[in-house]
Amino acid sequence: MNGTFSFSGKHRHHLLEQMAGSTEPLDLLVVGGGITGAGIALDAVARGMRVGLVEMQDFAAGTSSRSTKLVHGGLRYLKQLEIGVVAEVGRERAIVYENGPHVTTPEWMLLPIYRGGTFGRFSTSLGLRVYDFLAGVKRGERRSMLSAAETLAKEPLLKQDGLLGGGYYVEYRTDDARLTLEVLKEAAARGAMAVNYVKVTGFRYEGAQLVGAEVTDLAEGRTYELRARKIVNAAGPWVDALREMDGSKQGKMLQLTKGVHLVFDQGRFPLRQAVYFDTPDGRMVFAIPRDGKTYVGTTDTVYHGEIHHPRMTEADRDYILNAINGMFPGLAITAADVESSWAGVRPLIYEEGKSPSEISRKDEIWESASGLITIAGGKLTGYRKMAELVVDRVAAKLKREYGRSFTPCATRLLPISGGQVGGSQGLPGFVTRKVLEASERGIPQDLAAKWAARYGSNVDRLLAIADDALTAGVPADTAGGGGAQLPLEVAVPLRYALEAEMAMTPVDFFVRRTGALLFDIAWVRRWKVPVLDEMAQYFDWPEDVKRRRAEELEQALTEAVFPINDE
Repeated sequence: MNGTFSFSGKHRHHLLEQMAGSTEPLDLLVVGGGITGAGIALDAVARGMRVGLVEMQDFAAGTSSRSTKLVHGGLRYLKQLEIGVVAEVGRERAIVYENGPHVTTPEWMLLPIYRGGTFGRFSTSLGLRVYDFLAGVKRGERRSMLSAAETLAKEPLLKQDGLLGGGYYVEYRTDDARLTLEVLKEAAARGAMAVNYVKVTGFRYEGAQLVGAEVTDLAEGRTYELRARKIVNAAGPWVDALREMDGSKQGKMLQLTKGVHLVFDQGRFPLRQAVYFDTPDGRMVFAIPRDGKTYVGTTDTVYHGEIHHPRMTEADRDYILNAINGMFPGLAITAADVESSWAGVRPLIYEEGKSPSEISRKDEIWESASGLITIAGGKLTGYRKMAELVVDRVAAKLKREYGRSFTPCATRLLPISGGQVGGSQGLPGFVTRKVLEASERGIPQDLAAKWAARYGSNVDRLLAIADDALTAGVPADTAGGGGAQLPLEVAVPLRYALEAEMAMTPVDFFVRRTGALLFDIAWVRRWKVPVLDEMAQYFDWPEDVKRRRAEELEQALTEAVFPINDE
C-alpha cells in the first residue's frame, strides 16, 4: 500500500459523496464489510471495476472479528467426508498465508488421543495423512504421530488418565479482524470506496431490476442514493434481512449459531502448546496460547438472539470451563480466572435435522429475480476463493448486459496491505531490518519489532508517526504510570488507526485495530481515558458524543468479563 494513502474516518463523507455524485453508476456495490465483502471488493477493484462497499457497523465487527482466529486447513471437513472442501481450503490457506504473512502464522496443533475418545490412533494417523495429501501440506509441516510420553512432553498440563498418544499437525493462527482490515485497505488503496457505519435502508429498482440502494450514514445522519449496476449482499448474519428487503427471502435460509471463547492469563493457564480436543458431548474445542494469554473455544449452539450484540451466557462460560477442567484437570480453573471473552454469530445455511456442529460450512451463491447476488455460508479460510466465484459471476453479467470487459481474477498472487515483505520467508528478515532502522531513530526496539510483525510493510508509516511524536515530546515508554499523555506504544497505533484504518470509536481501536480488549484488557483499562480524549480531539466530538463513546467502551469491557444469565 502507498505510504501516503489515507483511509481516515474524516474522509468518509467524501467517499459517500463520490459514490453518490458520480454520473456513472458503480459497477459493483458490496453490502457488508466483513472478510467476505472485503475479499469481493479487492477482487473486483483489482480487475478494474468501479467498486463501493458499505458496512453498517465497523469493518469486521460481526463474525469476522469473533472467530477462533484460525485459518483452518479443513481437518474437520475430513470427518464429514467433504473431500473437495479439504483440498480447496488447504490450497487457500497457503495463499492467505503468503499474501499476508504479517497477519497469519503457522501454529503446531496437538490432538491428544484417549482410550474411549472420539479419535483412535489408527483413524487419526490415517486421517492426518489423507489431510496432508489433499491439502497439499508442505513437507516441513506434515503430521507426525506421538506416543503418550511425547504428547505429554509437548503439553504437560494434559490429562494423563487414558492417554494413548497424539497427532501433531499445523494449523494457521490469524488476527481475523486485522486480516479483514488489511484486505479492505488494499482494496481501498486500489480505488475501492469503502465506508463503515453506513446502513442500507432500502433498494432502488427500475421496473423489476435492482439498480441501487439508499444508504444512511449512521455517524452523521445523512442519507445517500447509490446507483450500481450490480449489488452483492455479503452481510453475513444479516443476509436474510437484505433478501427480505428485496422481497426474495425464499428457499434456503440462514441458521445462526453462536460461538464463545474465553481468555486466561498464562500465569493461571500456562499452556505451552495449542491443543485441539474433544469434549464429552463429542464437540471439539481449541486451547491456544497467544501473546501471554491462553484462549479456549468454541461453543456451537443455535442462536435466536439479537444479531448485533451476541453475549456470553453463564451456560456458555460453564461449558468451556468444564471442558478445560476435563482436559487439564490440574488447573482447577474457575469463572474468576476469566480475563476476557468474545461471542460471535456464524451465518450457516440451514440443513434440516442437523445439529450446529454438523451443518456444512460450505458457501453458496444465490441470485434473486431482481438481480441481487447473495453470498452466504463459507469460512474465513476460503474468503479469496469465494470472492473469485462471486466476481466471476458479476463480471460475466456486466459483459453480457453492458458490454463491459474486465481482467481475470488476480488475487492469487496479490499481497494484501502490509504484505509486501517478501512472503513468509521474507518476514523475519524484514522485521529485523525495521528494528535496526527504528533503533537508529531512537524508537524502542521492542515496539518496532511488535509493529513490524503486526503491520508488515505498513510499519514505515508507524515509524514516521513515531518520529513526529518523539519530536513533539511524546514519552518513548510508559515508565511513570498511566498518566494523561499517551506514550509511543499507544499514541502511534492510535494515530495510524485514525489516519489509515478508519477507526471511528474507542471500541474500534481497542477491539478490532489492536485486539487489546480481548488479549490485554488491563492495557485497555489503563489507557481508555487518554485514548478517548485523543479521539474526541481528532474528530472534534461534542460532549454528548464523547460521553456515548465512553459508555460504549465501558459496556464492552463489562460484557467481556461478565456473562448474562440466559439468552
